[in-house]
Amino acid sequence: MPWFGVRWLLAALLLLLLLGGAFFFCEYLIYFPVILKCEWPRVREHARGGGGEAIDGRPPDSPPVRAMVLSDTHLLGAVGGHWFDKLRREWQMERAFQTALWLLRPEVVFILGDIFDEGKWSSHKLVSVRHKASLSLQNWEDDVRRFNRIFRHSGDTELVVLVGNHDIGFHYEMDWFKLQRFEKVFNASSTRIVTKNGINFLLVNSVALHGDGCPICQSVEKELFRLSRGLNCSLQSSGDGCEGTQMYPPTPPIMLQHYPLYRVSDAGCTGTDAAPAGQRHLLFREKYDVLSKEASQRLLQWFKPRLILSGHTHSGCEVLHDNKYPEVSVPSFNWRNRNNPSFILASVSPASYALSKCFLPEESTVISVYCSAGACLMLLVLAHCLWMKGLLQCLSLCLLGKHKPL
Repeated sequence: MPWFGVRWLLAALLLLLLLGGAFFFCEYLIYFPVILKCEWPRVREHARGGGGEAIDGRPPDSPPVRAMVLSDTHLLGAVGGHWFDKLRREWQMERAFQTALWLLRPEVVFILGDIFDEGKWSSHKLVSVRHKASLSLQNWEDDVRRFNRIFRHSGDTELVVLVGNHDIGFHYEMDWFKLQRFEKVFNASSTRIVTKNGINFLLVNSVALHGDGCPICQSVEKELFRLSRGLNCSLQSSGDGCEGTQMYPPTPPIMLQHYPLYRVSDAGCTGTDAAPAGQRHLLFREKYDVLSKEASQRLLQWFKPRLILSGHTHSGCEVLHDNKYPEVSVPSFNWRNRNNPSFILASVSPASYALSKCFLPEESTVISVYCSAGACLMLLVLAHCLWMKGLLQCLSLCLLGKHKPL
């Protein structure tokens, strides 16, 4: 092969390696070094029962439950999502979630609502227009199919999903059809207790806590009261008045829900995942941004949770209610909502818990890598063009020298 052709081939291979390397790093490899920095927090055990047993009767050396908590995935639907935006965000969440599962091996994963972005717009009230009703059903089924692909997991990991306002609509949009459709897909009630190794995780349908007496609200509040009675009876030593009540391990619950408990604003929130400084002092609206004061106090009085985990705001925050009930707001897991998504790693025992935050690759970092690769590509092309220009000039001089007139 002529030397000239070899130079062209080497230049083409170098360009392909540069572009392919940047793409492979940004779309696959980058998640590994970032998530490898994350570690499960260690729990300090300090409450033991007599006879060398934990307070729930388990052996004292029983390991804590490892729970991964994320929120607000907002899978785009057919109405408001551009196809490239949808493809990009879903690929990012899939790679981040699958990498985290492979590296961290959680026992249970909680997603705190707003799984879908357009579940609130799918309605059964399209019976008169059959084509639209069929299309709405197809869109919902497609959203569910994509969710199952992105958040697939092995049998060793349990996936627990909570309901959010984008899944069934805000209170004024919510109806039985949307709620039951959501519960059917995830094969569970939206308000229940999940018990893992003697630890009670209370799942709350916070969308239905408006307190206005709507049928769904009444049903959810009735179920919450029943669950609170069972938990309180389980914590009592006497058991008086608890006949026929379902019993749970005698530990205060960890409460998970989509809406945060009532707080005025995010003014007291700090950290790299908090809301932007210009938005932290914006006042929250009750029953829209946060739960109402009455609903928040009712939940705290009924359950006395040792920890509350919530979503909805897309930003991180830590709040202490009544000086004894800590709440952690979990940021969005979707790069569409923030530059630095994250999730919570929770190590939970019956007597204690510990939390750590795991950040995902920043969108700005990925863009910088692509821009740097593009700049290098342009420099290589420019250098190659200059070399070609010099080569042509040299050849021209040589040819003119050979044909110089006498």
